[in-house]
Amino acid sequence: MSMAKPLSKLMSCVILDLDGTLINTDGIVCDVLRVHLVKFGKKWDGKRAHRIVGKTPYEAAAAIVEDYELPVTADEFLSELTPIFSKKWGSIKAQPGANRLINHLRSHGVPIALASNSSKENVETKISFRRGWKKSFSVILGGDEVTNGKPSPEIYLEAAKRLKMDTSTCLVIEDSLPGVTAGKAAGMEVVVVPSLPKQTDVFTSADEVINSLLDLKLEKWGLPAFEDWVEGTLPIEPWSIGGPVIKGFGRGSKVLGIPTANLSTEAYSDVLSEHPSGVYFGWAGLAGRGIYKMVMSVGWNPYFNNSEKTIEPWLLHDFDEDFYGEDLRLVIVGYIRPEANFPSLESLVAKIHEDKKIAEEALELPLYLKYKDDSYLNISSKQNC
Repeated sequence: MSMAKPLSKLMSCVILDLDGTLINTDGIVCDVLRVHLVKFGKKWDGKRAHRIVGKTPYEAAAAIVEDYELPVTADEFLSELTPIFSKKWGSIKAQPGANRLINHLRSHGVPIALASNSSKENVETKISFRRGWKKSFSVILGGDEVTNGKPSPEIYLEAAKRLKMDTSTCLVIEDSLPGVTAGKAAGMEVVVVPSLPKQTDVFTSADEVINSLLDLKLEKWGLPAFEDWVEGTLPIEPWSIGGPVIKGFGRGSKVLGIPTANLSTEAYSDVLSEHPSGVYFGWAGLAGRGIYKMVMSVGWNPYFNNSEKTIEPWLLHDFDEDFYGEDLRLVIVGYIRPEANFPSLESLVAKIHEDKKIAEEALELPLYLKYKDDSYLNISSKQNC
């Protein structure tokens, strides 16, 4: 999901948003609202999340009070939530690719600023839980340090001023429409990583829309390129997921000619929410059968326009029979590409087979091969043999 306009400017610094861009605040916010709104007899379903993403805390509170017709003022609602959120900031996880980006820019001497609609105190509390982050930023700006928060350009203009950089040389990385609007109004180039799914079309003013920070190509902006891709793959911090194989959409073998082994996402919605949609690969342990190479898609599969985020692994082995109900465990070790739409079924199938070839070859590298012995996979096989 990378849509980029022709690039003609060379950037000298990077200004980053925090919530939703570098840290997965949205998950914590949804969890808190899901519990707290019960007090008012209301149910948070996430359908109005777009009303609060990128807003100042007060604006977000006011939107919730209005949307759910709560019998309190925005100030009262915010004062109720603030201590609850404060206890949870330490458990917020960094977005995939955030540490990689910050460390890379710092190691190459690229000036970095942090500009958030949250208060300065709030920002510093959140980043205090991330090792090395605070010292990486030349400038840290909170929304309470300017008169008007995003979508006003004021915070980005102030960040450029403190960095002593011309606004035309600043690259902004954002996740929300207010942030994109602010960055463009400040005369800066803006890359957006939407924190809400299926939102690409609303970011027409952004200079580039990418699926996740893993897909950021800094060299497009005249900045030092990442050098950690290996034979078309990006090593990631391994993560695992597993459960009984279920019947999926019925399109793997029948439509695509590719037999995927679907897993239920009900018990793993939190895990999947932490990982961007895209194509990954790794190892699959199938109880009583063995351990196999695997490539998989995570996301909404734009060609079929899934209504929910799914995980569809393809075990790279020819099986003589189905194995519905059998225990399948996956260890995901690398990333190949973002999910994308395709003009035809044939082009989709061709891309999937290309992904297969990349995964098969990469998994022979010692970098990835070592995870074949991961205990998560071995235990599942041995216990069921």
